[in-house]
Amino acid sequence: MKTIGILSDTHGCLHPRVMEHFAGCDEIWHAGDIGTIEVADQITSQKKLIAVHGNIDDQQLRAVYPKVQRFYCEEVEVMITHIGGYPGNYAPPVKPILFAKPPQLFVCGHSHILKIIHDPKLNMLVINPGAAGVLGIHKVITIVKISIEGKRIFNCTVIELGKREQQLSVSSEQ
Repeated sequence: MKTIGILSDTHGCLHPRVMEHFAGCDEIWHAGDIGTIEVADQITSQKKLIAVHGNIDDQQLRAVYPKVQRFYCEEVEVMITHIGGYPGNYAPPVKPILFAKPPQLFVCGHSHILKIIHDPKLNMLVINPGAAGVLGIHKVITIVKISIEGKRIFNCTVIELGKREQQLSVSSEQ
């Protein structure tokens, strides 16, 4: 069994409580818009990181983290990309990939909108953890934890880290 921490859209700012909530995780998956290599380094100094680059990530991050990651966690096939969409509205670049060979778990970011949806058409769980940074349209900073054992995905937990505006004022004071 593995416990996974999932986040996206940190935009160069790793909330101080993210790693506290992910302390018991075996791996952390970042669905892009990491923002800085320092954020990735903060995570990798404590946990195994599987990440993709997002549209705001620079060449340094793009050199380390690909646009798409596809792998197995236990017996679950996972696909992670930054701009992915959701059932009924998948992003054009990923739609043919998903329909040709859907993974059991599809993780994406970009929208800053937390969504956890089962797509019955593709028999696939779609997770967008929302946004874990202080920049963007989101009002609440969110991350997600899941457990995977064999082919089973369970213990899906949404963690709210507070309102973005409050965090922005705290960050600017430091």
